[in-house]
Amino acid sequence: MDSRSHTHVTAALRLCLHALLAGLLALVVVRAVSEGAADTTAVVAVTLLTAALYAAGAARSSSVQPKGSVQPKAPARPRTSVQPGTRAGAWWLGGLWVLWAALLVLSPDALWVAFPLYFLQLHFLPMRWALPAVVVTAAAAITSFVVHRQEIEPGAFIGPLIGAAVAVATVLGYDALFRESERRRELIVELVATRADLAEAERTAGTLAERERLAREIHDTLAQGLSSIQLLLRAAERSLPENAPATPHVRAAREAAQANLAEARSFVRALTPPDLEHGSLAAALERLCARTTAPELTVRFAVSGTPVELPTPYEVALLRTAQSALANTVRHAEARRAEITLSFMDTSVALDVVDDGRGFDPSGAPVHERGTGGDGGFGLPAMRARAGSLGGALSVESAPGQGTAVALTLPLPGTEAERAA
Repeated sequence: MDSRSHTHVTAALRLCLHALLAGLLALVVVRAVSEGAADTTAVVAVTLLTAALYAAGAARSSSVQPKGSVQPKAPARPRTSVQPGTRAGAWWLGGLWVLWAALLVLSPDALWVAFPLYFLQLHFLPMRWALPAVVVTAAAAITSFVVHRQEIEPGAFIGPLIGAAVAVATVLGYDALFRESERRRELIVELVATRADLAEAERTAGTLAERERLAREIHDTLAQGLSSIQLLLRAAERSLPENAPATPHVRAAREAAQANLAEARSFVRALTPPDLEHGSLAAALERLCARTTAPELTVRFAVSGTPVELPTPYEVALLRTAQSALANTVRHAEARRAEITLSFMDTSVALDVVDDGRGFDPSGAPVHERGTGGDGGFGLPAMRARAGSLGGALSVESAPGQGTAVALTLPLPGTEAERAA
């Protein structure tokens, strides 16, 4: 009769309860009429009142919409609906019990109505009140049998008590099954939502990875080629006489190469990670530290040296390495403090990610067991591949219980270190 009753199983059980109570009340009337008792009229009257009250309460509770249902343009029902746990439901159940008690006084056959009353009491009352109510109902049924029969038999005690025990066990068992079903339903909903989130994360990661690959390819091929063409054309223009016929053509070719180089660089900027679209690399790293959250973890960011403008592939490599190392700190290190330092030196730029976590043995376990290789593609091999593609180096220092330090060093463009690499 509450929101749980709107399933097929509980609807069937409710119909069975209606049929059981109606059948038992009909049995009381039939026995009273057939036996020609003196109080037959009173029995019929009380039975009809009981049936009418029960029917009114059942209809009232069945018409209430379950939680979560949508019924547009319908006025809200009053809070006095006959529902489990409400005052109206308790009064309705109390009225049924009083009529049943009066029927017990008039007819010994009314004691069988105690069985559906057990289920109603267990359903409509809190368990701390339902169990005493069931005991009182069973005691009333037993007392009625003894008073009307004028004898004490084992069946008079065993029957109502067994009925009460079966009712309590049935309701408690159903409640346990219902709670387990709800837990599984919530787990399924959570798993479906998690799967959707993972799929979205994978799509986003794939999109970002493809953007980075395209940016790297454009930078390493088209942009570098156009830059070389521009330099060669500039040198050729300088070597030609001032009024040479080829000078305007060389100048036009150089300007076209310069325009296409600017276009290629705009493509590279458009394909950079979103964190680098608004602000510098230092600002992106500072935002990364600010949004990284974990229990009892404090993340700090610092810049050392004089910042210089870096090519997009350098910024991407430094940002992705910081994201990967910090993500592993959150997932695996159980650290209380982590620090990211971006250092600009004369011939190189370095990124250091240090934490005071549990650490690991870099040489004593496979990559996927170290806490840095299980993050879906940004582990140690990916970090080293990024560093190697730009002529840099990645070093990892760690020991069990001693924390972890990840350092990425890249030679600055145009320096001797880069040319030597």
